[in-house]
Amino acid sequence: FVAKNDDFISFVKELSEINNFNNSDLNKVKKTKMKSSKTVDECLVDLISKIGEKITFRRSNYFNSENVLNFSYVHSPIKKNLGKIGVLVSLKSNKPKKDLLEIGKQLAMHIAASSPLSIDKDGLDTKLLEKEKEIIIEELKNSGKDAKIVDKIALGKLNKFISDNTLLNQEWIMEPKKKVKDVINEFAGKEKFIVKNFLRFKVGEGL
Repeated sequence: FVAKNDDFISFVKELSEINNFNNSDLNKVKKTKMKSSKTVDECLVDLISKIGEKITFRRSNYFNSENVLNFSYVHSPIKKNLGKIGVLVSLKSNKPKKDLLEIGKQLAMHIAASSPLSIDKDGLDTKLLEKEKEIIIEELKNSGKDAKIVDKIALGKLNKFISDNTLLNQEWIMEPKKKVKDVINEFAGKEKFIVKNFLRFKVGEGL
């Protein structure tokens, strides 16, 4: 398995540092020279030749730390910061960092497990919602539901889809009777606490 190869691990660790330095600009990253004095692209070709596996630098992202605190989580790592699912969550709060360490990690773990598509409804792609509504209505019609109540049922199912796929409306994995937004509100109290952004990458996702 390529991810356990020492050469691959060394490559991705250095690549991660280069990526952060270049704010995830893929073109800049690929042209940046690594410690070997070869560019990332050249080193990638050498690595593919050496270990005999197809490897592509397909996607990356970068969160800055200006006025926010970023927390990360790697699920079932085979090495430090190396696993099949990685999460980064960006929080803004006037609470001290030491008070955010646990909630930051828990939110990242929740995102890894529950795979939300956005923070709230406003972040969902409208085309995705339209497509989902079409699918729901078609399924209801095919099941023989009365046309008079199809729209009402479809709205309920669409709202369920939104709740299941938006972070703040999901059931909290550590206490399913609560939603994520309830846990956040309880934690924040009268203090400011906002989930500014999150990122979830899973190996092979989107291929």
